[in-house]
Amino acid sequence: MSETDVVRLPAIRRALPLERPGGASSAPARRAPGRWQAAPATDSRSPGVVCILGLPFDAVTMQDAVRRVRDAVRSRRRLFLSTPNLNFLIGCRRDAAFRQSVIDSDLSTADGMPLIWMSRLLRTPLPGRVTGAGLFERLRDEPLPPGHAPIRVYFFGGPPGAAEAAARRVNAQSSAMVCVGYESPGFGPVDDLSDDETIARINARGTDFLVVALGAAKGQAWIQRNRERLQAPVISHLGAVVNFAAGTVSRAPEWVQRAGLEWLWRIKEEPALWRRYARDGRALLGLVFGRLLPHLLWLRMRRSADADAPAEAAVSRDGEAVRLSIRGAVPDAIPAAVDAALVQCAGHAGPVWLDLGEVDHFGPAFAGRLVQLERMLAAGGRPLRLAGASPGARRLLRWNGLDSLLERSGAARAVAP
Repeated sequence: MSETDVVRLPAIRRALPLERPGGASSAPARRAPGRWQAAPATDSRSPGVVCILGLPFDAVTMQDAVRRVRDAVRSRRRLFLSTPNLNFLIGCRRDAAFRQSVIDSDLSTADGMPLIWMSRLLRTPLPGRVTGAGLFERLRDEPLPPGHAPIRVYFFGGPPGAAEAAARRVNAQSSAMVCVGYESPGFGPVDDLSDDETIARINARGTDFLVVALGAAKGQAWIQRNRERLQAPVISHLGAVVNFAAGTVSRAPEWVQRAGLEWLWRIKEEPALWRRYARDGRALLGLVFGRLLPHLLWLRMRRSADADAPAEAAVSRDGEAVRLSIRGAVPDAIPAAVDAALVQCAGHAGPVWLDLGEVDHFGPAFAGRLVQLERMLAAGGRPLRLAGASPGARRLLRWNGLDSLLERSGAARAVAP
C-alpha cells in the first residue's frame, strides 16, 4: 500500500540549490493518491536555473559570477564553472557526456547572445551574457575586495607558446591575479593528459583558478576526469581566454558583442573558425525550426486560451521508490508547492518516478528544476524516470531539450510504481 506525503507550502526561495538540467504514453497517467496542494506563483521569485534546449543556465549577472568565484577561492570551496555558448549547445546535442559535464557544473553561465535571445523569447530571460573571457578579465583587472589575496591562476592548454605568453602578461599587468604555472600539454587523448605527474604539478603550485584550454568537449571531459584529484577550488574550460590573455587574439569591441556579431570578429581574428561557425549555424537552424519556433507558436496560441488550472503537486511512496505527480500549468515563477515537492524528492534515498500525465504547461524554469533534480539524484546513484506524460508534456519535454527523459519513458512505464 502506498503512503502519501502531503506537500506543504513553506516559503522556499530556491528549490534545488546547485552545489552548482520509446515515447511516453499518450494516455494520462494515473493520479497519485493523496491530497494535492496548490500555490499561486509569486512574480518576485527568481527563475534560479533556466533550461534552454537541454542545458541549464544560472540566472546570474557578471557581478554575481565574479563574487561566486572570489568567494570560492577565498573559502577553498570547489566551483566547477562552465560557460556554454552556441558551440557548446550544438555539441551537447550530439554528445551526452559533454552535456552531462555542463549539468554537473556548480555554475553555468550563458556565453553567447543567441542563448540570451532564446531565453527572452521563451519568457524566462536570463539577466545577461556572462562570458568566460569577460569574467576572467574582471577577476584580473578589478581591484581586490578587502581581505582578498591575488588569485593564483594556472593555464593548462592552448596553442604552443600561448600559455607562456599569457603567464608573462598577467604577471606584468595585474595586481589582482598572478600566474603560478602554465603548460601546453599537446593534443593527446584525455587519459594521456591526466597522468599523476601532471596533476601533481598543478597542485604543487597552490593554484586557485585552473584555466583549461583543450577544446570544448575535450576540456570538459578532462575536468570531469580529474576534478576530484585537483586541489584548485575553481576549475573552468575557457578555451579562448589563453589566446586573449596572451595577446595573440583580440576580443571583439563591446558593441560587436552586444549585437551578437562576435562570431564575425572571431573569424577575422582566426579564419579557420569559419568551418565551426558554419556547422553550428546549420545546426542552429534545425533547432530553431524544429523546436524553438513550434514552442513559440504554441505559447502565442495559449495567450487566448482559458485560464490555466493552477499547478499542483503530490508525492507518494511505494516501497523504496517515490512518485512525483505534477498537474496543471507550472508558471515560470515556480509555485511553492511544486518547489517543495522537488526538494522533498531530491532528498529521497531511492529512485524517483515523474508523472506528468496531467500537466498543461511548463517552461524553461521548471525544465531547469528537472535538470537539477536529475543531477542531485544521479550524484547519489538514484535515477529519475518518467512514469507518464500527456501529449502536451511530451512536446514540452522535447522543446526544452529533455529528450533523455522521453527516451527512458518506455522502460519506466513497464516497472513504474
